[in-house]
Amino acid sequence: MSKELGYVLVTPYTLHKSRTGGVLGRLLSSTGLDLVAARMFGPSTGLVKRYAELIRNDEDIWPEIRGLLSDYIERELAPDADGQCHRVLMLLFEGENAVRKLRDAIGGFADSIESADSIRGTYGDYIKAHDGTVTYFEPAVLVGPSVEAVKEVLGLWAEFTDTDGGILDHAMYLADDVQKTLAIIKPDNFTFPNSRPGNIMDLFSRSGLRLIGAKLHRMSLAEAQEFYGPVQPVLRDKLGGIAVKRGCKALAEEFGFEMPEEVEKALADTLGPAFGDNQFYSIMNFMTGQWAPDVCGDDTLAEGKVRCLVLVYAGENAVEKIRAILGPTDPSKALPGSVRKEYGTDIMVNAAHASDSPENAQREIGIVKVEQDTIKRWYDRYFG
Repeated sequence: MSKELGYVLVTPYTLHKSRTGGVLGRLLSSTGLDLVAARMFGPSTGLVKRYAELIRNDEDIWPEIRGLLSDYIERELAPDADGQCHRVLMLLFEGENAVRKLRDAIGGFADSIESADSIRGTYGDYIKAHDGTVTYFEPAVLVGPSVEAVKEVLGLWAEFTDTDGGILDHAMYLADDVQKTLAIIKPDNFTFPNSRPGNIMDLFSRSGLRLIGAKLHRMSLAEAQEFYGPVQPVLRDKLGGIAVKRGCKALAEEFGFEMPEEVEKALADTLGPAFGDNQFYSIMNFMTGQWAPDVCGDDTLAEGKVRCLVLVYAGENAVEKIRAILGPTDPSKALPGSVRKEYGTDIMVNAAHASDSPENAQREIGIVKVEQDTIKRWYDRYFG
């Protein structure tokens, strides 16, 4: 059976209540679909009106729900009276029967009344009075009911992705000088569809920071070289000395005499840097799925073979707060409840990355191009 492309829109209310991680974890673990794109939107009035009109005319949605949904979209997704935009997170998923699987995982609106086995049952509300009138309505997420509806909605949002999407510095009264930081949920969390990416987002939500940018990214070797470049001389120096000591010890055991000073110096000039570089290439390989010495020229600019989820958080002391939740580089030294203690394996396969300063956050956000759109590319791939 051929693959399909499906979307989920996380509503401003769900984002505001920091339930995004729970939603993502449920979607990945219950559908088995691959997350292929993520983008934050601050929908303009033009986008909201046209989206509401699409929903109002979609005959795949029950007539009663059509009115509720279209009214909700115009009320909750549009900029407020002062022109401040609201955050909406678009997630794209790919796989067999993607549209139906997403719809089933999210559930209907009646689920929110008496069931918790669906996303709406857990995070949504659909409350009626005794006379049958709806007194409160919160869908939690929005989803396409059919392949044709997905095509129409994605086509519309792709039209606005450059103007309304990206890093929402202007979202919901953020101060101009607010601190931003970058977090990366690393490739080891995406080896198969599972709840770990969502669970890690859930831990980050304890920071009280605002999520203002998101991108599903495949890091190229060129990006990895630039991103981790400052680490290479440190690895050469720190690990090089360790390699020389281990080398001298192994040679002494093999030949039965202590290595003279000139041998140790030769190893320091050759083995030490080579070992440091090998560890640096291992980091690049982990983040890109490619071995750097085997790739050259323009091929280093191509997308990597593994995925990561790039997130931008904003708020007071954002760098310090995210790093505190992340934990130290070595998971064995991290505190219980931290990201790396819960999900890390070793110093390299340690679940997530976070910027260590506001300056590095700005540098790293630019390298992985969080502003860059990928929604339009996926729409074109499936619908032309």
